[in-house]
Amino acid sequence: MARPVTLVTFMLPATLRHWAGETTEIRVFAIADHDDGHPTLGSALDMLRRTHPSLEQRLRDDYGCIRRHISMFVCGENARHLGGLDCALPPGAEIFVLPALSRRQETTS
Repeated sequence: MARPVTLVTFMLPATLRHWAGETTEIRVFAIADHDDGHPTLGSALDMLRRTHPSLEQRLRDDYGCIRRHISMFVCGENARHLGGLDCALPPGAEIFVLPALSRRQETTS
């Protein structure tokens, strides 16, 4: 029996497109770890590492975790609330990648 596979699309903001050939979308196949499993966000990022290693390095830290300043939304839901890297991906999932917005502290005089 073959492991389940699904095609997913990473949607990139302008700040990360440099590492993806200036494209707004990257499609990769996410492959389940075993025959009766589901493709996950982690497996999609593993495939992204093969096709766009510079981009993937900006999304995950040295331990393989999603960087603190990066949010990923799977089908409109924050992946951190869906299990993080273990989040199951439905067929045709869209993953929106968003860097955190920083707010500059203003002082009043």
